[in-house]
Amino acid sequence: MIEIGGQTYSFSDPLVIASLAGAGVVLLILVLLVMAIRASRSATDPLIYQLDRMGRTIEGLSRGQEQLAGGLTTVSNAQANGHTQVLQAMETRLAAVQSHMNDRLHENAMRSARALSEMQEKMNEQLQGGSEKTTKSLTELQERLKVIDRAQENITRLSGDVLSLQDILSNKQTRGAFGEIQLNDIVGKALPSDSFTLQATLSNGKRADCLIHLPNPPGPIVIDAKFPLEAYEKLRAGEPGAPQAFRTSVKAHIKAISERYIIEGETADGALMFLPSEAVYAELHANFGELVREGFAARVWIVSPTTCMATLNTMRAILKDARMREQAGAIRNMLKLLHRDVELIGERVGKLQTHFRQAREDVDGIGIASERAGKRAAKLDNFDFEELAPEDAQVVRLPGE
Repeated sequence: MIEIGGQTYSFSDPLVIASLAGAGVVLLILVLLVMAIRASRSATDPLIYQLDRMGRTIEGLSRGQEQLAGGLTTVSNAQANGHTQVLQAMETRLAAVQSHMNDRLHENAMRSARALSEMQEKMNEQLQGGSEKTTKSLTELQERLKVIDRAQENITRLSGDVLSLQDILSNKQTRGAFGEIQLNDIVGKALPSDSFTLQATLSNGKRADCLIHLPNPPGPIVIDAKFPLEAYEKLRAGEPGAPQAFRTSVKAHIKAISERYIIEGETADGALMFLPSEAVYAELHANFGELVREGFAARVWIVSPTTCMATLNTMRAILKDARMREQAGAIRNMLKLLHRDVELIGERVGKLQTHFRQAREDVDGIGIASERAGKRAAKLDNFDFEELAPEDAQVVRLPGE
């Protein structure tokens, strides 16, 4: 690139190449001239001739150079004009592109703003709904935590009760008292208070947990509470010899009840052994049926809390039937008195009917007397003082005269 007169020319331009070529030719001629002068200073005329030709050639070259310069100027001006036009076209194009881009950017910005606004509204709605759901969930969670707290309190209290129950059941004396209390509660709910006696002493000096006063037959029957818990726990733990120990314990209870609480002429021909545990009762009937049969043979019937309640309900029906039979004479006397009361009511009704008939006759007599009094008043009103007929002189007597 070269710069001449404020114009920039490229070496690839043909005009620049031609100008450079012309300049090179001129320089070559000058070099040849100098060499010719040096080579032949003696040949003056030919030299003058050659110089003249060379001057004309140089003049022609000068004119050609001027023309070349003019052409270069023209080309430069054309190039400048074209460059200006290109710049103007490019500026116009760029302005149009910029305007279009501005429009597109404005449209995109408006679209983005609307999308952001819609997204913000949706997010606000979702956040509001999520806040309500969260509040509701927290409220429900708080209520459930309260329920869990109450359940935990109940579990803690139940754990304490279980520990207390374990302490009670670990001691044989307290375990017996627990069975007696449970038996007393069941009997008290099933039978009237005057139909049984707790801790009743029999003629042989033995004290029964409960004596039911049933009529003869079968007569009073004893219920005694027994709780072979230790043998049952060993059985559940699978200890060696536990089944035999359980059989021995239950047999001992059956034998004790049969010998102590079945007295001929005083009690019923049988007694009840109350097991305060449904689990022990189920184990006994499921795996030790021979013990149940031995109890039947000894006239000792084994009952659990559930079966004891059913048995007591049957006894209550027997007591009710016996009391109805005892009260049969009183009921007949009451029926006789009721029949006499009905007869008295009939007599009173007959007398009342007589009084009603007499009262009706008296009312009729009063009506007749009233009618005669009206007739006499009419005669007095007409100044009719003639002697009254004998029938008119009759006087109707009122009751009690």
